[in-house]
Amino acid sequence: MAFAPPVTRALIGVNIGVFLLQQLAPGPLATLLALWPPASGMFHFWQVVTYAFLHGNLLHIFFNMFALYMFGQTLEAYWGGRRFLGFYLVCVVAAAATQLAVQSATGEQEQVIGASGGVFGILLAFAWYFPRQRILLLFPPIPMPAWLFVTLYGALELFLGVTGRQQGVAHFAHLGGMLGAALCILYWRARGRFAGENN
Repeated sequence: MAFAPPVTRALIGVNIGVFLLQQLAPGPLATLLALWPPASGMFHFWQVVTYAFLHGNLLHIFFNMFALYMFGQTLEAYWGGRRFLGFYLVCVVAAAATQLAVQSATGEQEQVIGASGGVFGILLAFAWYFPRQRILLLFPPIPMPAWLFVTLYGALELFLGVTGRQQGVAHFAHLGGMLGAALCILYWRARGRFAGENN
């Protein structure tokens, strides 16, 4: 982490700091900062961002921060810190909005926590800008280009979300993060084309 650029390093540091605070006061932090459906009576507008800094356990935060470190630093170096931070927050909010829409349609009242929505947006952006970059999976250890990895991962999330085969995971938040990422990149491209910006 010592070699991560500043925004990536700061995001990881804040996530770790909040996780440590969760160990001291898990209930109050979840009540205040987790993403709750509006119908639950516990929803506050700031939760569409703050939920992404809470995590359920050590493995949850480890894998999210590992992905943020591995892929986020490349995008931050490519875009610059300001654009990278804005992009990450767009993905987080898009993930929250998607999850809230699904929960409203299904009547679910579960809280949502975790940086996965933002991380999935980063994965999509990485595959978009570096499609041929090889990624080595952990399970199984098979190398594949980034575009294929993210396509398969997105398809799996859609399958699990629609079928409900993996309970307790906000698959539609993951997909919402990817959707937010795609819309953000397309917006940048259109704006660059019409405003003469180099994106």
